[in-house]
Amino acid sequence: MAGLTNSDVMGMKSMKRLVLAAIGVGFLSSAALAQEVGGKLVLYTSQPNTDAQQTIDAFRAKHPKVDVTFVRDGTPRILAKLRAEFEAGQPQADVLLIADSVTMEGLKKEDRLLAHEGADTSAYPAGLHDPQKQWFATKLITTGIAYNTRATFKPASWADLLKTEVKGQLVMPSPLNSGAALIHAATLTGNLEGGWKYYESLKDNNAMAGGGNGDVLKSVAGGEKLYGVIVDYMPIREKAKGAPIEFVFPKEGVSAVTEPVAILKATKNPEAAKAFIDFILSKDGQDLALKQGYIAALPSVALPPGYPARDTIKVMSFDAARALADEQKNKTTFADIFGQ
Repeated sequence: MAGLTNSDVMGMKSMKRLVLAAIGVGFLSSAALAQEVGGKLVLYTSQPNTDAQQTIDAFRAKHPKVDVTFVRDGTPRILAKLRAEFEAGQPQADVLLIADSVTMEGLKKEDRLLAHEGADTSAYPAGLHDPQKQWFATKLITTGIAYNTRATFKPASWADLLKTEVKGQLVMPSPLNSGAALIHAATLTGNLEGGWKYYESLKDNNAMAGGGNGDVLKSVAGGEKLYGVIVDYMPIREKAKGAPIEFVFPKEGVSAVTEPVAILKATKNPEAAKAFIDFILSKDGQDLALKQGYIAALPSVALPPGYPARDTIKVMSFDAARALADEQKNKTTFADIFGQ
């Protein structure tokens, strides 16, 4: 390199490194584009139709190459459909987004779920998601106490439902009809002193159990009963529409279903399925839960209108695996107490 100074040579080497780095970035960008997920994805969900469509639309805004279709029904019917497909050796769903973690634990125990080990759950509280990352909480739908505004006594705790002011005026969903009610029973008996004696005391106070949360809402909002055990969003939304109903988050804490999402091991499109999980767990996905009127699972997301501050809501501990193991025993115990 006659005529070139050491400075010139150094400059040329630096330029070469910059060019090579730029080429490398180009290759990386091309690789990233090549790895953009696409193809078909089938979602089985118990979400309301509007929520399911909003979820899919928001996901496809991030991943427009993925063609998503969904089947919507209640969790028991979704599970029955899956069972029939498993039996036939032809499961159709790639992703499940259903009501409760106990159902997911059952599928996990049967080795039906695919772990998403790369899912980022660092912003979430410990214990909210499956430790093996086979299912993930998407929101918190809590169960507390509703009362009609005609009621002169305003309960603030689960213990208040045992008082004489509530005698004969309490209605609750049955765990035999409602998954949320079954989880609620497992949570309360696992956290309140005395366990199932609490439900025995409710029965002694002439509490009525039967039907689902919708039946409780109708009864309390209509004034047939003054008090009810019910999921949070129903009375809060009805109050916003002018119904004479209030909702209380009891001071001992509330139970919660988490509407978990999971990937079926039989998925035909695991990359798109993982991208769906990643979106649901992302800030954008959790903001969508807020927009839909639910408590997002991500602690940094605000709560919907009509809810108190997040730090005033205490969620009781819940072990989904234990609840699965005790499911039949809990149903039988409840039925024995309430004569169902």
